[in-house]
Amino acid sequence: MRKVLYILSQLSDADVEWLARAGQRHAVAPGAILIEEGKSADALIFVLDGEVSVATAGLGEVTRFGAGEILGEMSFVDKSPPSATVAATAPTQILAVDRETLARQLEADPGFASRFYLAVAMYLSVRLRATMSRFGKDGADAHDELNLELLDTVHIAGARFDRMIKRLLGV
Repeated sequence: MRKVLYILSQLSDADVEWLARAGQRHAVAPGAILIEEGKSADALIFVLDGEVSVATAGLGEVTRFGAGEILGEMSFVDKSPPSATVAATAPTQILAVDRETLARQLEADPGFASRFYLAVAMYLSVRLRATMSRFGKDGADAHDELNLELLDTVHIAGARFDRMIKRLLGV
């Protein structure tokens, strides 16, 4: 399940428009480091197109993500340095929303803040359940499954992401 569906399903159209306006679109080449393990993350990053690799110092590459992923949300929420390095593995288009700009918007708009933090919490909960499932702690294979309550809004989130891509990439 792409993270963007969880996040955008909880945000309003106006919230998504604000993110698109506030963020900076960047084309990054293969090998470009977007987030470095142990170093402060400057932005919340939406992967619009392309592919990135997530690696940790002790394990090497642990996964790859494509369009629809959001990076840096954990460090934004808990203010800890990133626990992994994220690098582009192909030509990749991203939208980077500056940490300070996002923090100001969260402070200024309590409704946006509520929706944003709920969306992040929902996604992190699903990810933790999937991790526990992989280690046999919960019996069910929850990896990448949709919460049934989310199904009502997933098509809206997909449409929001499609509009964001069209607006930012001119597709």
